[in-house]
Amino acid sequence: MKKVAFYTLGCKLNYSETSTISRMFQKRGFQKVEFTQTPDIFIINTCSVTENADKKCRKVVKEAQRINPNAFIAVIGCYAQLKPQEIAQIEGVDAVLGASEKFQLLELLHDFEKKKQPQIFSSPIQQASTFDASYSYGERTRTFLKIQDGCDYNCAFCTIPLARGSSRSDTPFNILKQVREIASSGVKEIVLTGVNIGDYGIIEGKRLYKFLDLIQQLDKIEGIERFRISSIEPNLLSDEIISFVAESKKFVPHFHIPLQSGSNKILKLMRRRYLRELYADRIFKIKQLMPNCCIGVDVITGFPGETHQDFLDTYHFLNELEISYLHVFTYSERAHTPAIQMKGVVPIIERNDRTSMLRSLSEKKKRAFYEQNIGKVAEVLFENEVENGYMFGFTENYIRVQAKFDPLAVNELKRVLLTDIAPNGNMEVEELETTFVNH
Repeated sequence: MKKVAFYTLGCKLNYSETSTISRMFQKRGFQKVEFTQTPDIFIINTCSVTENADKKCRKVVKEAQRINPNAFIAVIGCYAQLKPQEIAQIEGVDAVLGASEKFQLLELLHDFEKKKQPQIFSSPIQQASTFDASYSYGERTRTFLKIQDGCDYNCAFCTIPLARGSSRSDTPFNILKQVREIASSGVKEIVLTGVNIGDYGIIEGKRLYKFLDLIQQLDKIEGIERFRISSIEPNLLSDEIISFVAESKKFVPHFHIPLQSGSNKILKLMRRRYLRELYADRIFKIKQLMPNCCIGVDVITGFPGETHQDFLDTYHFLNELEISYLHVFTYSERAHTPAIQMKGVVPIIERNDRTSMLRSLSEKKKRAFYEQNIGKVAEVLFENEVENGYMFGFTENYIRVQAKFDPLAVNELKRVLLTDIAPNGNMEVEELETTFVNH
């Protein structure tokens, strides 16, 4: 029985796919082990959103070689699709599989025996037209369920359409079937993931379904206590979706909404499909219906053409918005994107300074959001992570909570009183009842 280990770089979507591929290996008789347990095969699922992600891939390959110099190393995912020849030249890599091939690696690689030259299986991204269903299981209390893949938006900075292809979705029938499977395994929360999930519903190039229709059906499924929407574009986050989540008993009050810039000039250069006024309107609508809603924001610093004043426009715009946290990305040049040809390149040191400022703002926003919730009652889904005698979990509105470890509370919803913010930034709680919450 050969031992196989997996390493995932990047987003929740990648985690869902790695988990599914690992189950495929186990069904074929392979033994799944930890990365450090001298596996015979390493599968590295890559991201390529930033240049740093590419560097991380090289580092993981090097570490795999150190753990077992004789192991078979396969690299899959977005970076593998974008630069297969480049990856094949990394010392130790035995196989590279692109977007259309990663779910076929057991058939394509057969015995996982090392060859004289690395094997490359990577077809043009235009051929990535099928939807490969996947969801994570076993790694965390929450499950990441992939409902959509690819993107048709072609933003100026983004490699995802080149790495994952055009927008395509799973059918509602298949998604509901998977949700019932997940529910039968005892999982309490599902996070819906994809590249552009608000664009859900395109199958074989035709729009057949709507995201709103899907979540309305999911809301009726028995056995799942919570659904969480991972990330949704502001122009696709309709009043109807916001109103539905506000009234739903299962979809939690938490949105992650990419902004990228608070300057209309930069949004136009980025080829985003909205202006800041629409974004502000979405935040206002959410807070009007769900005052306790957690709102996360993606933002990019140092995009070509971003002046200091443009950055200040973004900073002040975000400072005034009623948001809860930021994911801040420092712009990095990506090959074959329109942005790489644009003028007004921002010096790296300036990009980093701007990133630092926004990350400080994020900390301020997050603390303010947590402080607003002190004294409130919340339901926490506790996870199986334990550190220094504490266990952790998330409230419905995505506040990270810590409490003394109780093995009976793992993967259970408990009603608690949010009491104070610990030095590590987590929320401390007081248990209100010994019985668990059953909806």
